[in-house]
Amino acid sequence: MKLNTLTIHEAHEGLKRGDFAATDLTRACFETIHEKEKELNAFITLTEDAAFEAAEKVDKKLRSDKKINLLEGIPFGVKDNILVQGVKATAGSKILSTYVATYNATVVDKLKKQGAIILGKTNMDEFAMGSSGETSFYGPTKNPVDIDRVPGGSSSGSTVAVAANETIFAIGSDTGGSVRQPASFCGVVGFKPTYGRVSRHGLMAMASSFDQVGMLTKDVLDAAHVFEAIAGQDKMDSTTVKKKTAIVKNIKSDLRGLRVGVPKEYFIKGMDEDVEKLVRQTIEKIKSAGATIVDISLPRAKYALAIYYILMPAEVSANLARFDGVRYGHRAEAGNLLEMYMKTRREGFGDEVRRRIMLGTYVLSSGYCDAYYKKGQQVRRLIKEDFDRAFEKVDCVISPTAPTTAFRLGEKFGDPLTMYLADVFTISANVAGLPAISIPAGTVNGLPVGVQFMARHFDEQTLFNAAAGAEALLQ
Repeated sequence: MKLNTLTIHEAHEGLKRGDFAATDLTRACFETIHEKEKELNAFITLTEDAAFEAAEKVDKKLRSDKKINLLEGIPFGVKDNILVQGVKATAGSKILSTYVATYNATVVDKLKKQGAIILGKTNMDEFAMGSSGETSFYGPTKNPVDIDRVPGGSSSGSTVAVAANETIFAIGSDTGGSVRQPASFCGVVGFKPTYGRVSRHGLMAMASSFDQVGMLTKDVLDAAHVFEAIAGQDKMDSTTVKKKTAIVKNIKSDLRGLRVGVPKEYFIKGMDEDVEKLVRQTIEKIKSAGATIVDISLPRAKYALAIYYILMPAEVSANLARFDGVRYGHRAEAGNLLEMYMKTRREGFGDEVRRRIMLGTYVLSSGYCDAYYKKGQQVRRLIKEDFDRAFEKVDCVISPTAPTTAFRLGEKFGDPLTMYLADVFTISANVAGLPAISIPAGTVNGLPVGVQFMARHFDEQTLFNAAAGAEALLQ
């Protein structure tokens, strides 16, 4: 038995029974990392010494016959835009190549208090801007299913680490599909909670009204376990809310009576025919298991991608203004202050980051703000209202996670507009602030395909019930 292939709940049971130690589990993950990293490039920084030190503390507890938490002794990876005190946090960018975090993100604090063990910081598209894992200053991450293909992005390293069994689970961030889309490309589970369910304190801000911490796991139950551990109100993040999160004990995989909405706008021209066929087969299986399939319409969904690429760059422009070479990170040598600012940002940021900063600055500029940014916010509200109306008729919505399987490395890298279309089905959940999950639905030509479920605000229970039921059918 390869310990690193276990799920969270399987590993927990093994630790409790004494089948293996936490150090054994951690060692199995690091052995796989060292074996595969040269090929996959899923990690930027490893924290091996600290991981084994933490694992030994868990083993000491086990030897004393003390009870352990579900996540205690379980190794995980952390996306490199989420802060871990005393560890480099680069966000995949040259501009932060020397930055060491001075505090833990709230989600990291919560997982460490549960006894989970950090293996290291995972690779990512620079500042979470990318859909392929190719924009990182530290080189592209490769898809473990086919290393000539992209893993998706921006949580590329976290996803690949889970898919390649380099870790038991990982956390990432999802601003427009950055957890769910790579989960689809690599054949794992990717979950984004409702906006406000999980603290963003210690997550480097990209687009603050869209960003959400999510997780990559090997099955739906693991995602529910991690969600319960990190959810909750946080005084350091005023957008968080207090809600009950007793999800796991109430998960029901019985799909009978579940009303599942199928939006016609999510089966679009240009979508891969084999991907569409597989998703429709999944819908038929769900129907045969007792769910009621309801055709619905989300008429403004077609605008979600466009308004996302107006609103998100505007927030990027504001949030990334802090990276100026004065406070932290890379600083260029220059003759005066203005030249230093400009040279630092020119040297420190990659092409995609600079592109989005310029777009955002433009839509916020005098004379254009009302025409673009204000109009975008108005359409965002209308998209949310479409979902609100749909959820009067259905309990959840099903769709493809991505319009295609993983494409080849470099295939879309020089065409930003084509690259942006990779997130066409995932962005709506972020625009409306909804919880959403991608689960593996099968393969097309040997490449994974994901199916996505979305539920109403704060109804993660229904979302996990639907995903668990579908997962049982598709295994």
